Amino acid sequence: MHRLQHLANRSLIARVFNQSPALVRTKARETSCLVQSIRLKTQGPVEQYGQKRFSTAEATVVLRENGKMREKSLTMDTLNPQVKAVEYAVRGPIVTKAGDIERGLQQGQKHPFTEVIKANIGDSHAMGQKPITFLRQVVALCSFPELLDSSIFPDDAKQRARRILQGCGGQSLGSYSASQGVDCIRQDIAVYIEQRDKGVPADWDNIYLTTGASDGIVSILKMLVSGQGRSRSGVMIPIPQYPLYSAAISEMEAVQINYYLDEDNCWALDINELHRAYQAAKEHCHPRVICIINPGNPTGQVQSKKCIEEVLHFAYEENLFVMSDEVYQDNVYSPDCQFHSFKKVLYEMGPEYFNTVELASFHSTSKGYSGECGFRGGYMEVLNLDLEVKAQLVKLLSVRLCPPVSGQAAMDVIVNPPLPHEPSYLQFHKEKSAVLGALAEKAQMTEQILNTVPGIKCNPVQGAMYAFPRIFIPPRAVEESLGISPDMMYCLRLLEETGICLVPGSGFGQREGTYHFRLESLKLVFQPLHKLLVNKL
Repeated sequence: MHRLQHLANRSLIARVFNQSPALVRTKARETSCLVQSIRLKTQGPVEQYGQKRFSTAEATVVLRENGKMREKSLTMDTLNPQVKAVEYAVRGPIVTKAGDIERGLQQGQKHPFTEVIKANIGDSHAMGQKPITFLRQVVALCSFPELLDSSIFPDDAKQRARRILQGCGGQSLGSYSASQGVDCIRQDIAVYIEQRDKGVPADWDNIYLTTGASDGIVSILKMLVSGQGRSRSGVMIPIPQYPLYSAAISEMEAVQINYYLDEDNCWALDINELHRAYQAAKEHCHPRVICIINPGNPTGQVQSKKCIEEVLHFAYEENLFVMSDEVYQDNVYSPDCQFHSFKKVLYEMGPEYFNTVELASFHSTSKGYSGECGFRGGYMEVLNLDLEVKAQLVKLLSVRLCPPVSGQAAMDVIVNPPLPHEPSYLQFHKEKSAVLGALAEKAQMTEQILNTVPGIKCNPVQGAMYAFPRIFIPPRAVEESLGISPDMMYCLRLLEETGICLVPGSGFGQREGTYHFRLESLKLVFQPLHKLLVNKL
């Protein structure tokens, strides 16, 4: 609380940057060197990091006649250049530095704070969220079927566990499943989608279990990327975006096509911006796919039905494959907003659209009300895929054998929760409502608190789990940032002076000349910011 009281009473921007030019330059050089040292940290000899090489007779085999060690076959010069091009800011240099500081605190090093608050990633349970009892009961029963004879577990949990186990080879969670996933779980997902979309039909043969949503997103992108030069596949992604997309595009040597969300209009998606980005990209690539994140990450906006209709019409006219990332579909907080699935809107636009537009939509166990990130459970539903291409997708998925079966079981509970007449319903409903209610409260508090800090402006957090506020950095500080993005410098200084670990907006993309950070609004808001808000009131 003390750290954030100080932050709210006096802008960190002013405290960090309102200094003499010489001191600003010194801090900037220190920060630039710090970033470089973090990036190069694992490139030195093994001996420097506590792992001594063995001095044995066998080790001498690797010595050359001149006494030098043999050259490594894999170096930065021989490394796949597409791997070097991949960046993933959510676990980037800031997080590495936060880990160093945290270890230093444990070893007695002195800092202006006593703990590091990691608000860089949407890891609900790491931030203190309690697991949903029914989900853990079902997965426990599947993992250790001997518990099915125990009177501790409710009958509806046992019924679901038995059904899942009957779909597993040898009735064991430890067996491989089909590459598409356990059949009965895929069937349960189809029923869930039909109920969610008020009767829109769902075919379980179009549903594929995945290792989190990320696995499905990458698999679909692999299917879509082809060509060379100006015929190379272009992928339209929102800016700001979740770095998975830019990382996968870099790894596959596809062409990233940025379309910018409208920050001044609560990060809305503007159809005119889609047309601008598409027409500009046609000069140097073949745009083939458009990706949408709804609710938004990192921006927290919820797209309107009208906006979704415009996107789908645009995709229909330009013959684009649509990828709809809907992992935050349960995380809608604003009373003026409602989640609309792309599939349901597509269906309501009529058969000409519903039977022709290729659409892949994604969901996950990691977000929503369950927050079960570690199970790595997810699914995708793929519509209107060419039959021969569908066979190729199954082949591609078979290379990784199958997603974790325990994660599949967790996914089944999310789509097949207790019903009102079942014994676990009341506890499940209470826990789910408590989690979503707390997330809505934290979202509102995050917006309120950030907007009290001089030099920061935050849009309403309509959904998802993040805020993406804009920070106004003085021109002198921007000029003195010495080769790193000004918001990276800001986040490093924030970490060093307060112990709060955020992700700079440059890791997600932003309009030139603007600076942001992403704040994961769970523990940070719930603990110190809640106390701060109470004290201010």
